[in-house]
Amino acid sequence: MQVQVWQAALFGLLACLASMPGLGGTVFGNYTLGRPLVAGLIVGLIMGDVQTGIYLGAAIQVVYIALVTPGGTVSADVRAISYIGIPLSMVAVHSMGLNPASPEGQAMAVTLGSAVGTIGTVLFYGTATVNLVWQHMGWRALEKGDLRKLYVVDMGLPWISHILCSFIPTFIITKVGTSMVDLMKAYLPMDGVAMKTLFTVGSLLPAVGIAILLKQVATKPVDILVFVFGFTLAACMGLNLIAASIVGGFFAVINYRIKILALQKAAPAAASAAAAEFDDDEEEI
Repeated sequence: MQVQVWQAALFGLLACLASMPGLGGTVFGNYTLGRPLVAGLIVGLIMGDVQTGIYLGAAIQVVYIALVTPGGTVSADVRAISYIGIPLSMVAVHSMGLNPASPEGQAMAVTLGSAVGTIGTVLFYGTATVNLVWQHMGWRALEKGDLRKLYVVDMGLPWISHILCSFIPTFIITKVGTSMVDLMKAYLPMDGVAMKTLFTVGSLLPAVGIAILLKQVATKPVDILVFVFGFTLAACMGLNLIAASIVGGFFAVINYRIKILALQKAAPAAASAAAAEFDDDEEEI
């Protein structure tokens, strides 16, 4: 499997739309196109292998399931993870004859995705730095009262930043990166220490993503029980992710209705207490 020029160009365009200060917007770009789970489907369509794209995108998504960027602090950039990591992972999996659903294939995808995710931080801060030039131009236009120029500053000039720091690097890496995968295949045998280490590290990274998510959502001891419930469904009942989500949604609806009933029962009591307090105030007057 090779990445064609038009495919690399599409990956570059999607990287522009998906970047954090992205041209696709925060919701549509970063939090939709930029997610590896969504990007796996898109990359699979472009590469002509949807199944492999979804498998590898889902594997990489687990690592970054709790990725947040507070105050612009970026530890890994999703544009690189999704539109550099997934294409190269697909090429590597096909070149090495790995099954994308196997632990080895997914470990390969996770390792490559994490590697280029770190490179992506350079792309993020590069884009933000170049955008400072347009910001100063916008302030000068605002001071002069030239409000029409703000449209160009806001919607036109940032394309230059993204072409320099998103499109071009993504295009080059995805197009040239296939030769690096061939080198890995030639000089790193599957049964060698280097590849075994790569697979071991890759298989451990999803646990890091789950641990970060657990730290964010579990604020009370009972939250851990709820969190582990999904893993229990998968381990003991053999449910897949969709089935576990349906069971979780069912319990969420029950919890919601219980809380609504509790609020409805509490409302008359609160109203009676407020009325009694109002009567006492009248008697004092």
